[in-house]
Amino acid sequence: MAAVSTASTASNPLLADWKTPFGAPPFGEIQPEHFGPAFEAALAAHRREIDAITGDPAAATFENTITAMERAGRLLDRVSAVFHGLASAHTNDELLKLERELSPKLAAHGNTIRLNDSLFARIDTLWQQRETLGLDPEQARVLERYHTNFRRSGAGLDKAKKDRLAEIGERLATLGTTFSQHVLADEQSWTLTLDGEEDLAGLPDFLRTAAEEAARERHQDGKHVITLSRSSVEPFLQSSRRRDLREKAYRAWIARGDNNDKTDNKAIIAETTALRAERAHLLGYNSFAAYRHADAMAKTPANVRGLLERVWPPARRRALADRDAMQEIIRNEGGNFRLAAWDWRHYAEKLRKAHFDLDEAEIKPYLALDNVIAAAFDCANRLFGLTFTEVKDIPVWHPDVRTFEVKDAAGKHVGVFFGDYFARSSKRSGAWMTTFRDQNKLEGQGPLEVRPLVINVMNFSKAAPGQHTLLSFDDARTLFHELGHGLHGLLSDVTYPSICGTRVATDFVELPSQLYEHWLERPEVLRKFALHHETGRPMPDTLLAKLKAARTFNQGFATVEYVASALVDLDFHELAAADKLDVAAFEAKSLAKIEMPEEIAMRHRPTHFTHVFSGGGYAAAYYSYMWSEVLDADAFDAFAETGDDFDPATAQRLKEFVYSAGNTRDPAEAYTKFRGRLPTVDALLKKRGLTEAAAV
Repeated sequence: MAAVSTASTASNPLLADWKTPFGAPPFGEIQPEHFGPAFEAALAAHRREIDAITGDPAAATFENTITAMERAGRLLDRVSAVFHGLASAHTNDELLKLERELSPKLAAHGNTIRLNDSLFARIDTLWQQRETLGLDPEQARVLERYHTNFRRSGAGLDKAKKDRLAEIGERLATLGTTFSQHVLADEQSWTLTLDGEEDLAGLPDFLRTAAEEAARERHQDGKHVITLSRSSVEPFLQSSRRRDLREKAYRAWIARGDNNDKTDNKAIIAETTALRAERAHLLGYNSFAAYRHADAMAKTPANVRGLLERVWPPARRRALADRDAMQEIIRNEGGNFRLAAWDWRHYAEKLRKAHFDLDEAEIKPYLALDNVIAAAFDCANRLFGLTFTEVKDIPVWHPDVRTFEVKDAAGKHVGVFFGDYFARSSKRSGAWMTTFRDQNKLEGQGPLEVRPLVINVMNFSKAAPGQHTLLSFDDARTLFHELGHGLHGLLSDVTYPSICGTRVATDFVELPSQLYEHWLERPEVLRKFALHHETGRPMPDTLLAKLKAARTFNQGFATVEYVASALVDLDFHELAAADKLDVAAFEAKSLAKIEMPEEIAMRHRPTHFTHVFSGGGYAAAYYSYMWSEVLDADAFDAFAETGDDFDPATAQRLKEFVYSAGNTRDPAEAYTKFRGRLPTVDALLKKRGLTEAAAV
């Protein structure tokens, strides 16, 4: 992309041409003060590009309207990608302040475009003429997406409604940013310092090492620190023998955003929910959930609820049976207390040990981070012919970030993969995939084709220098999951940027990631890569057998905590109006309605539910993980039915119709092209061990 011609270009690396390897962002040169001027220049450039489209005196054509819009905003995309990447993965006070200032401005900019009467008139004209334009299938899909997205944003409404929609959009952007920063502040401010062997009782070596490293990062040498990062607090809850400390850590973990202080999120949730309901009404829907699902695979809230309520009863029964078994363990140990939420993970480990002679400490020595990365890359090679070669000269935003050039089976460059694996105080919690640049063929074909820069971000507890970082099986599954998203971005093979890679329906986007998790569990993969970090010996067959036998252990708990979150999300967004909403009371009422076991908390309580309230990415759509799991459970059966987990013909169909296809088709059509039919929920219930035959 050509550099912007401004006086500040030479001194602002965000506005200059990037001469770095593969055109990666020059992180060593980028400072927080560069973003303000860069956004000003990028926004102005995008406005000029849109004005040129709407001011074109020629009749609307696909080329002078849709293709022109696809080409517009490239500089803004580039600056935004770098900014939001840093604001999430390596932030600071300056970036947080700028994020608060920018979010309503960027929302207003987007509203100005999507509510532009002249622009929509050109798009609508093309839509009415679509059968006579001679469009190829991809162009037809792009036009349909533009028309649908503009209509769903309010194009075509009267001025009063459009003005109100613009106000709502800007306010929601501010609320979402504030919500996420409140959660981050709570996560950064809380630590549990362990001082002495009594506080460390029960903690395995890997967790002690990680806690020691976390303490060192916080200048508490000689101590051990537990943080609210999931990879820190969950193993602590599993292993600590100190029930009082487990309770302290657990209560802090579930209270993020809910402490009635300056970072409390309940008022933000109430206002967000009310504004979303109002926006839905302005657009002609009776609830935000109805609005959201209309443009998803699910189509209606009733279909979403139908899936969740099909899974809930067997999951709850399974969880209650496990609860009773753990209460029996407590009694047998002489404990005089009822199992509480901060006890579940601790006694679940004991129950797993009793049922399967297996515990987490036995598995972790075989799951060194480097080996799990190698396993994930090897599966990508066997399925899709990709190779990942580590490269050291690509700029990164933190010294821990690793970079890899990705090539296909013919040795052709596919893209660059960035892996940011370790938790740190400057990073938001969780795991995600994003990009610094997306694939497209619009700006050049062949060697000039734009290839992606793909990022995976995780929050694993880092080992001490010179030691191996060891993962839990859930951590390893997360790594495979995020690389599944990464492959969706890397393998993208479309012309138009707006439908590339992961830009698909939310309840379809988790299919490539959740499906990829299956290969971690394949015995041939574990035998090759699950090597003891000290001896190098492969995981014994006896341990592999235990892992297989225990695959569905505790799935009642996992399903309950997830489905409860999805149902509460749905309840919030099925409200026809949400004025003066009492968030705490509403949460309690929703959970009481489904008879939520008191020993289990939602995976994400509303006050720290960033999927849903930090922007609208998964608002009314947290169900998407389970919707996609229906697909992924059935999709992996396509491989199982061939007798080869890496069957080349099945992998080729998967690549063609899912991983490389972007949003070129309706997701139901894409899945049917791959599988020959749509799935049922039965494969999911079997996978989770929630059928009578699969239950332990």
